Amino acid sequence: MRVHPNAKTTPRGRALIVQRVDEDGWTVAQTAAAFGVSARTVGKWRARYRAGGWASLVDRISRPPRSRHQTPTRQEQAIVALRRQRLAGAAIARRLGMPRSTVGAVLRRYGLGRLPPATPPLPVRRYERAHPGELVHVDIKSLVRIERVGHRIHGDRRTRVSGAGWEHVHVCVDDASRVAYVEVLQTLHHPDAVAFLERALAWFAARGVRVERVMTDNGSAYVSRAFAALCARRHLRHLRTRPYTPRTNGKAERFIQTLLREWAYRRAYATSRRRTRALPAWLRYYNERRPHTSLNYRAPITRLQQVSA
Repeated sequence: MRVHPNAKTTPRGRALIVQRVDEDGWTVAQTAAAFGVSARTVGKWRARYRAGGWASLVDRISRPPRSRHQTPTRQEQAIVALRRQRLAGAAIARRLGMPRSTVGAVLRRYGLGRLPPATPPLPVRRYERAHPGELVHVDIKSLVRIERVGHRIHGDRRTRVSGAGWEHVHVCVDDASRVAYVEVLQTLHHPDAVAFLERALAWFAARGVRVERVMTDNGSAYVSRAFAALCARRHLRHLRTRPYTPRTNGKAERFIQTLLREWAYRRAYATSRRRTRALPAWLRYYNERRPHTSLNYRAPITRLQQVSA
């Protein structure tokens, strides 16, 4: 029950009012003064208690028990039955010859205002590789270049900047440890994607991690011959997600959400260059100090050291 913040009494207080007068022998005036209410309020709760017992001291809804204009139960059942056949509200109204507003009100009352999905959602399948380098997730997130503070900060969409162009954040996340390597590049095409993966592999190798598999989506850079040649040269098994199924590459997608929230959109950067300069410091914090929920609130680098030991 939601009690009004200025309420003088609650159901327990009302029961105490009744007890003071009917059992303890207090007068109505004494009880009203003690509880800071009027004598009329004391009489009201005593009358309700005599009529309905302790249950009657709980707040009642303001809607009357009967409504002359309420939709008959038979029509409501017909509306619900048609809704369960996945008919739209307008189609139900035409079928039954009723106003659409009435059909909508009945559907909302029965919790059917929105049609449920035709098929149940797929169960979440979580997995984690056994050791670092067994699988890395690679993805790209495009960000608009900053020429001045944008509407994400000041909220005024009338002053949007057009023609500023895009920057592309390439990310590489290790599946086992969640350690990440990130660069901001000028394009999302295969020359930059291939060069980025080369540098990412070298970065992981410097930390004693040999990458065995790479998972990407089906972007043009990742299905290119140059990317395939790199994987063959470095003896990497290239795994690609199913089309339109980003959850398969979920660790990269989740890292990008964190990246945007805690780095890209955390503050009002004056220019894209300042935003890019802030990336290395945040990335060190993420890898070395930021607690990760999936790692029992340890930093990714500690998991890398633990598993590599």
